[in-house]
Amino acid sequence: MAKEAIGMIECKGFVALMEACDAALKSADVTMTGWEKIGSGMVTAFFAGNVAAVKAAVEAGADAAGQIGEVIAVQVIPRPHDDLSKLGSWIG
Repeated sequence: MAKEAIGMIECKGFVALMEACDAALKSADVTMTGWEKIGSGMVTAFFAGNVAAVKAAVEAGADAAGQIGEVIAVQVIPRPHDDLSKLGSWIG
């Protein structure tokens, strides 16, 4: 996983997250590695792939979700440290 990137999109509401995931997966060659219910209506999706693809996917997903709901946060971590996988199975 050292050469991949992790992308995250956090939305208020599951429908907005579904829209984000659909747009992200259609826009670039990325894999959705999972999603988490954060609480208070917030949900986060996780994507993996090469850095450019993850950046493109997360941007497209956030734009799509923002049209129908609220995007709370977006983050791309290029070449994450291997120890990050200890935080959850969705990382890798």
